[in-house]
Amino acid sequence: MGGKKEFKAAYFEKLEALLKEYKSIFIVTVDNVSSQQMHEIRQSLRGEGVVLMGKNTMVRRALKGLINDSPEYERLLPHVKGNVGFVFTNADLKETRNKILSNRVAAPARAGAVAPGDVYIPAGNTGMEPGKTSFFQALGVPTKIARGTIEITTDLKLIEAGNKVGASEATLLNLLNISPFTYGMGIYQIYDNGQTFDASVLDIEESQLLKAFSSAIATIASISLAVGFPTLPSVMHSVVNSYKKVLSVAIETDYEWEEISELKDRIANPDK
Repeated sequence: MGGKKEFKAAYFEKLEALLKEYKSIFIVTVDNVSSQQMHEIRQSLRGEGVVLMGKNTMVRRALKGLINDSPEYERLLPHVKGNVGFVFTNADLKETRNKILSNRVAAPARAGAVAPGDVYIPAGNTGMEPGKTSFFQALGVPTKIARGTIEITTDLKLIEAGNKVGASEATLLNLLNISPFTYGMGIYQIYDNGQTFDASVLDIEESQLLKAFSSAIATIASISLAVGFPTLPSVMHSVVNSYKKVLSVAIETDYEWEEISELKDRIANPDK
């Protein structure tokens, strides 16, 4: 019993120390990740990140104990569910993400496993003897006999993403030496400087942000000018438009100042 308490106390201390040392955390899924893969991921992150695993109940309890002093940690709690772990880092988030995701291994289909993506069988010669034709037919795989062997005539989606792999489907994929799945860490959520967000945010380029920002400024300016309500984006346009109106009035009247005199002279003498 004492050993358990000591282990929990040490874990809580380690988690607290890591939270203080690192500003960013990848909340990662570790379903079907082998111990060898975990070791390789730890090795690849050495010097720029730390992997911490633990029971969800223990992680939540540790975080709740820190919320009074650091309320931002509460944002982590909703994501501590399922088979997840933490990767702490102060390095570039994109680079760290790429290292986490690069360590994936191909795996054969297992009966009862849920397909993480659509599984296709490509057209082509299988090299199998005609006696196995009925096996393909039972699964709806279009075939013909070519040069004494079974040939799949068209590409076929055998399993849809989210469906369980059947025993016959698993057998067929293994016969064809197709390993349709890859297993490794997945990124569930990212915590950075007190905020949590989806990993897809890392794929947003600076040019996309600038384009969206410029578009938003243009929209605000247009609306402000249309309703006559001045805002920071519209002020310069309002000044320019007002100055144009002043110029128009001055050109049609005897009102003069140095710049308008030059403009009137150019209009009156275009060849000058």
